[in-house]
Amino acid sequence: MLVATSALVLLGACSKHEEKTEDIRPVRAMLLASSDVDVNAEFSGEVRARIESRLGFRVGGKIVNRKVDVGTLVKKGQVLMQLDPQDLQLSQAQALANLRAAETNRDLAKADLKRYQELVSKSFVSQSVLDAKDSTFKAAQANVEASQAAYRGQSNQAAYAALVSDVDGVVTEVDAEIGQVVAAGTPVVRVAKSGEKEIVIGLPEDKVEVLRRVADVQVRLWADPKNTVPGKIREISPVADPSTRTYTVKVSIPDSLAEAKLGMTAVVQFASKTPTPQIKVPLTALFHEKSQTSVWLVEQGAVKLVPVTIGGVAGNDIVLASGVKPGQTVVTAGVNLLKPGQKVTILGNDLPKAAK
Repeated sequence: MLVATSALVLLGACSKHEEKTEDIRPVRAMLLASSDVDVNAEFSGEVRARIESRLGFRVGGKIVNRKVDVGTLVKKGQVLMQLDPQDLQLSQAQALANLRAAETNRDLAKADLKRYQELVSKSFVSQSVLDAKDSTFKAAQANVEASQAAYRGQSNQAAYAALVSDVDGVVTEVDAEIGQVVAAGTPVVRVAKSGEKEIVIGLPEDKVEVLRRVADVQVRLWADPKNTVPGKIREISPVADPSTRTYTVKVSIPDSLAEAKLGMTAVVQFASKTPTPQIKVPLTALFHEKSQTSVWLVEQGAVKLVPVTIGGVAGNDIVLASGVKPGQTVVTAGVNLLKPGQKVTILGNDLPKAAK
């Protein structure tokens, strides 16, 4: 009797069906809003002089004197560095000696020519002899002119032993020290010209073309964030920086921002608006089925597929021209795993509590 009762209990337990749990899929979503802001981006950069020259000696030699440091204010014509002038001065002396020898030969040929002119007038020598003396004098005169040019060139070379600033400005970098032997043209001092300044920033490659068309550019210093002045894009590098993979952009700033010092940190803000408000969603929010593009709306914890019309592309987002309205909740991740009427739960803090 006990065995029969136990068998009945087991059979009863097996006959009960387990209740099915409802499939609730987690998704990410966003609350739609319309806005006329097309571009609103900020990038930090550095204040630099618009014109910054790398200066080097026009001749090679050994540096014997350095008269400036980083941050030194310099005037046009001021000596920055000097080379050992001994070899250059010897070459100058040699050129001067060659000039004096050429002038002596010229004077001798001139006097000889004058004597033969008198002899020809008295018919003591033929005209051909006089022509030869005239040619000798002209050759001596040409040799003097060549020696003069060589002497002036060597004088210039001797003067190049002193590196002078060609502008009023400030020294921003020193690349050589006393005792160093440098070749002609090697940059040894960097001088930033006083006057116009600009801010240099780096733009990622996906923002270059978008921000190139932005006319509203505002600039402010990190040290004075309340003072905002208009800026203007002066130059966009056509080649990305090999180390940062960003494109260098130079933004001119007005002279009214007088407190901008070289090396200061600044912020450049780009802003533009559309003629009419737009609704934007990320590309991941679109669901493609056959030839129809749709989005999943979340209503009362379930999803509904709504066809939409694409109005264009804004950076990494898609502009929706019709099908949705501000205030609705749209799924932005997991759209290919949903079906109409499916219950969902929104992950994280993607939406305000009221929307959730």
